[in-house]
Amino acid sequence: MNAQGRLIARFLDDIKPGRLEWIGLRPERMAPMAVVEQTLAVADRGLQGDRRMIGSKGSARQISIISEEFLQSIATNLARPDISPALLRRNLVVSGINLNALRHQYFKIGEAVFQATALCHPCSRMEAALGKGGLVAMLGHGGLCAKIVESGKIRCGDAVVYLPPGVYQERQMQLC
Repeated sequence: MNAQGRLIARFLDDIKPGRLEWIGLRPERMAPMAVVEQTLAVADRGLQGDRRMIGSKGSARQISIISEEFLQSIATNLARPDISPALLRRNLVVSGINLNALRHQYFKIGEAVFQATALCHPCSRMEAALGKGGLVAMLGHGGLCAKIVESGKIRCGDAVVYLPPGVYQERQMQLC
């Protein structure tokens, strides 16, 4: 964990769990998203059925996550009633947790453990997906990229639970 992650971790003791609301898989580049209720998160690879799983092993961008609260902000910025997560091509939608607070942190969803690696900035395709102003509407609300550090099944409705550094290290020792 980098210095910024260690600093943020000092203030996360009381972060409440969130909830996994939506799972979307991108079977291939530019193909429509496949919405599923559950999937297997494979360590160092990605989500089963998603094109990123075929990519570079160990990538820091194995999955992308956005919060329902960010979707609401984007919709408000565009004066729309709502935004479909499939338009944004993110893999997971969570709710009830400050997603940006998880940057550089470990967290668990279902049986799998993830590490948030970076902000997921919007790309120019958002202008086509959302219309004029789409990219600007998403600035600061694009979500996070993450890598999968422990494989496991994830399901809609699963809790999103922050794993403090000490807890995650203890977990790793138990798995050895």
